[in-house]
Amino acid sequence: MREILIKNADNILTMDDDRRELHGADILIRGGVIAAIGSGLASAGEVVNAAGCVLTPGLVNTHHHLYQTLTRAVPGGQDALLFGWLKTLYPIWGRFGPEEMHVSALTGLAELALSGCSLTSDHLYLYPNGARLDDTIAAAGEIGLRFQATRGSMSIGESRGGLPPDSLVEGEAAILDDCIRVVDAFHDPAEGAMVRVGLAPCSPFSVSRELMRDTALLARDKGVMLHTHLAENAEDIAYSLANFGCRPGQYAEELGWTGPDVWHAHCVQLDAGEIGLFARSRTGVAHCPCSNCRLGSGIAPIRAMRDAGVPVGLGVDGSASNDAGNLIAEARQAMLLQRVALGADAMSAREALEIATRGGADILGRPDCGRLAVGKRADIAIWDVSGVESAGSWDKAALLLAGPTRVKALFVEGREVVRDGHVVTLDLARVVERQNRLARALAG
Repeated sequence: MREILIKNADNILTMDDDRRELHGADILIRGGVIAAIGSGLASAGEVVNAAGCVLTPGLVNTHHHLYQTLTRAVPGGQDALLFGWLKTLYPIWGRFGPEEMHVSALTGLAELALSGCSLTSDHLYLYPNGARLDDTIAAAGEIGLRFQATRGSMSIGESRGGLPPDSLVEGEAAILDDCIRVVDAFHDPAEGAMVRVGLAPCSPFSVSRELMRDTALLARDKGVMLHTHLAENAEDIAYSLANFGCRPGQYAEELGWTGPDVWHAHCVQLDAGEIGLFARSRTGVAHCPCSNCRLGSGIAPIRAMRDAGVPVGLGVDGSASNDAGNLIAEARQAMLLQRVALGADAMSAREALEIATRGGADILGRPDCGRLAVGKRADIAIWDVSGVESAGSWDKAALLLAGPTRVKALFVEGREVVRDGHVVTLDLARVVERQNRLARALAG
């Protein structure tokens, strides 16, 4: 069984149950799993020198729209609120096909890997011109990241009071049939799985009450998780009150969309009652601070959520509303926003990093990831703190205060995806060239 020994790390931030921080220590990987952590370890296998480095668990991204990497900084949508931004982008996305979905996913996944992410979810909710969830799952397999694909959907178009154009919505029976297909084809419930599938109607303003309820029933029958957007901004709240006669949290609860098998993206506008509901039911939240800033949606009450016991993870959201996909930078932004809102002691660098690692793993139902401990998966980010970004830092383990935003190395299931700051599992220059060619064609 193949072994890799990571030696002499300056610091290891384990994010284990005791939140141990080790100095001058080693990690032994055997068969994709962490076999030992400590000082003076030995192995006859490959040895990686981590002197001058900080080790963390691979970061976990709980909300993304990978297809949107083809539509960054689109004119007309750069200064719009959520609904106006969507109206600008929908017609462009309607011209995508399988190649656009696949290449944009490769680009977004490479960007995540370089920022230390080893496990990402993806919310794909539109399927124009023959595109399928299979296109993004294939991309994750090529690059080697652990992937939680969600089969999203939109069924209520403009003619029926929804936000998306009718050309981008699907029939609800066809949606449910394809949900069954992708779960049966790709979902792996085993510990250490590289691919899992969830079910994810896009939002309460783009699907029917019936589809929300039926999807929840199907997910529980299949034993998979549920995901959607919820309470993202003031427009979202107004839509819920006008169309459902209740706030988003109540709507979710009535339709079976609370519980430890559910996580909602954004939740910027949750009130105290909804926070209490999510805490009691152990419903997860994917916090997307950069996108929330970019779209002017507000500052999510993450401090209140964490204090109440709501499970919280981190998401970069789509690269058309961020417009980046750097997860370590997202963690820093999460920390800074809570401080802006509540004071300098509202969130520490280590707490924000915890949200970005074990916090995200837990809401995705992956306690085998997001922490460095014996028996957990060997998903490890190595950060070189000997460079200019960390020069003069007294606490180099406080990565979010003074540290690099690009990993030196990234291991996923004990396999190297990034080495010396470069993705090694694909020809990234070629992918970027294809990405830019496709973007030019869409813009033309």
